[in-house]
Amino acid sequence: MPTFVTLASWTDQGIKNVKESPARLDAFKQVAESMGCKVKDFYLVTGDYDIVVVTEAPNGETAVKLSLATGSGGAVRTKTLRAFTESEYREIIASLP
Repeated sequence: MPTFVTLASWTDQGIKNVKESPARLDAFKQVAESMGCKVKDFYLVTGDYDIVVVTEAPNGETAVKLSLATGSGGAVRTKTLRAFTESEYREIIASLP
């Protein structure tokens, strides 16, 4: 399955209710699983973003749906990136003309 990295920042609503964040993470994991996705890693981070989540999704459309469903809750703003594994990277580079 393709891998996706989601960068999330708490909104004013999200940080105001930050103590509810673990419950929101649990709900996110349930929604992801119901969509056929697998949450591989979760990180609380410092810097420009507050959270980094690594997921596997059946396809890009499903990853976008998961991101939109997450953002529609109002607690975070997300940016989702398609990530390529090292082996995928090597295949891509090897196939260049």
